[in-house]
Amino acid sequence: MPRSMWKGAIQFGLVTIPVKLYLATESKGVSFNMLHADCHGRIQMKTYCPTDDVYIERSDTVRGYEIGSGQYIVVTDDDLAAVPLKTVRSIEIEQFVSIEDAAEETRFVKQSYYLEPDPIARKAFYLLKAVLAERGLRAIGKIVLRDREQLVAIDPFASTMLLSTLYWPDEIRSANELKLPEGEVEIKPAERAMAAQLVSAMTGPFETAAYHDEYREALMGIIEAKASGAEIAPQAEAPAAALGDLMAALEASVAAAKAGHRAEEPEPIRGGGKKAGRAAVAVGPGLADAEAAAANAEIEAETVPARRRKSA
Repeated sequence: MPRSMWKGAIQFGLVTIPVKLYLATESKGVSFNMLHADCHGRIQMKTYCPTDDVYIERSDTVRGYEIGSGQYIVVTDDDLAAVPLKTVRSIEIEQFVSIEDAAEETRFVKQSYYLEPDPIARKAFYLLKAVLAERGLRAIGKIVLRDREQLVAIDPFASTMLLSTLYWPDEIRSANELKLPEGEVEIKPAERAMAAQLVSAMTGPFETAAYHDEYREALMGIIEAKASGAEIAPQAEAPAAALGDLMAALEASVAAAKAGHRAEEPEPIRGGGKKAGRAAVAVGPGLADAEAAAANAEIEAETVPARRRKSA
């Protein structure tokens, strides 16, 4: 059974629900130790005190907050426990919001945790979960974790509720700092229609079991091969991405997506010139008939001259 990393209570109004927090995720990357390049001995990261000119143990350290150059205030565990905030030992729900309305503001998540109610609080816990699910609501509150107060969102999840720590509004960088000239980009109807067709061909249910960390698997393969004494061949460099004809790239992508999802006859090639291969654009989801017609008209105008040159 996993070990809880926080114990307290959910508080809203006069209702108190004792709960425990468990990490909902874990990292499974490949870990490395730092070795001395000459002898491959594992190095030690020691804690050094320049004032006494000695190496010390981690247990001999304390927290210090710098108030001036070389001047520190020592902060103990008792000091942290004495912080006059309810959120040190409780999840203080401030309000309930519509999940749909708050989707943008709660998009940036730091970490997710499972909530487990104490046996005595199960009825209140599942009552809150049921009401949130039925009304499409999300609880917004605050909690103190790892020596700092965190903004949190609480949502129904499977047979429990999921608590997600969020970034404070002033911690989120504005996208306005980027160069994003969306209004200056001209998209042709044919390109829009073909892009919609590609998205439609690649649309399907999300099956998490189909996704796995291929890099980790490949890296472990290299490590195991080296352990057995095999020679590792260098990976060939991937060709640099070229910015070619967008329409041609979309057409090729649609064909590949269709081939990967279902077997069907290839679309007929119209024309024999440079623009050959552009089939009439099928109406994708959300495309108006007039827009698709304009897209097909543009393709027709490009392919007709090629067909005439071929017959000449």
